[in-house]
Amino acid sequence: MARAHLLVVDDEPSILTTLQKALQLEGYAVDVAGGMRVAEDKIKKRSYDLCLFDVQLPDGDGLSLLESLRGAKNDTPVVMMSGHATIDTAVRATRLGALNFLEKPINTDALLITVETALRLQRAEAEAKALRTQAGTTGELVGDSGAIKKLMEQITRAAKSQASVLVTGERGTGKELVARAIHLMSTRAKGPLEKLNCAALPSELIESELFGHEAGAFTGATKQRRGKFERASGGTLFLDEVGDMPLPMQAKLLRVLQEKEIERVGGSETIKIDARVVAATNRDLVLACEKGDFRADLYDRLNVVPLAIPPLRARREDIPLLARHFLDLAARANDRRDIRIDDGGMEALCAYSFPGNVRELKNLVERLVILTPDDVIHDSDVRNCLPGGASPKATGLYRPGVPFRVLVEEAERIILTDALTHHSGQMAATARALDLERSHLYKKARALGLRGDKSDDDTNE
Repeated sequence: MARAHLLVVDDEPSILTTLQKALQLEGYAVDVAGGMRVAEDKIKKRSYDLCLFDVQLPDGDGLSLLESLRGAKNDTPVVMMSGHATIDTAVRATRLGALNFLEKPINTDALLITVETALRLQRAEAEAKALRTQAGTTGELVGDSGAIKKLMEQITRAAKSQASVLVTGERGTGKELVARAIHLMSTRAKGPLEKLNCAALPSELIESELFGHEAGAFTGATKQRRGKFERASGGTLFLDEVGDMPLPMQAKLLRVLQEKEIERVGGSETIKIDARVVAATNRDLVLACEKGDFRADLYDRLNVVPLAIPPLRARREDIPLLARHFLDLAARANDRRDIRIDDGGMEALCAYSFPGNVRELKNLVERLVILTPDDVIHDSDVRNCLPGGASPKATGLYRPGVPFRVLVEEAERIILTDALTHHSGQMAATARALDLERSHLYKKARALGLRGDKSDDDTNE
């Protein structure tokens, strides 16, 4: 762990020297300043883990320096020092956010205990903030189903490694949430999380976005720009919809993953990179490799740790938990804190197939909160907000306006997902139960983006 960096501000050179040496002997990196202006310049140039300010300074006072710090939205922990502090001074310092007040002459033991306690508190608050962020950003992954519990266990294990991760799943299942959870649970959590949607940019711009460019590299490149790989140094780079990356860029990405270095567009300097890659796609990359649309060697490089997110219909038991979670968020956002879903409304939600997965459920619940006139959401309210206004119970999978081919594909996916779940992902057992040839089941499952465990193949069949 990097050692803490402290700033000590006092107008007496002897005190600065004494405090600096005492803190350095304990392993801290220490900068010093003899006045308010010098301290402000140092704070602008770098961030500190803790500051110690004397109350009286030759060009101002420590309380004004603390007030200036907080006014600039800088929440660095601060300890005040004074040889003649009054109660009013201490009260003002506390109101401005000072953690402690040390009286001069400063006892070395008291100083070290105060600094250690302040730094421990800062670390605890940072960890709590990270956990709150993690809880907020992975909220849509909550659930009691075996499928989601297994996924969370896989995420936890994947986060502890430095290997590339490939997240697969249908649209709306929460692939970005999984990537964010991996980052926040990893040793890289304090580093940046950079994101690039490979399907949202023209092919000619992806290279510049990933690797950066030098001034004059192309029309409009008026100054040097660092790319996502550089900006993600020490952290994580999330490549969303990686299956849509053009083949020429796939070759360049492969080289970077192998060599751990890049060159900016228009440049010749080799730049070492330290970014962990998490990629995601809703495409079947195995099939894409067979068709020649995706490089098999890049797939192998990305797919070191595969994570497959189950569709919502494969974990219907999680719908009530998710619906209540989204209801709470939407109710607070729209000032409707008393609204609730009754049993009929929840049954109607659970009966719907949700082809758009968790994202569709979230949008549907928010729509219900906004459009339902009463404080109780009934099954009729749910039916009115479903696509085409269709009742999931009355019409099953049929939805007006949706092509027959799409409806059949959804039905097949639901049947195969439920069957594979029932047989613990075992393809041979599922094929026997459905009276299908295993080769036909493999082909159908692959076309629908489903995966099973081939390890149960019975050579006697």
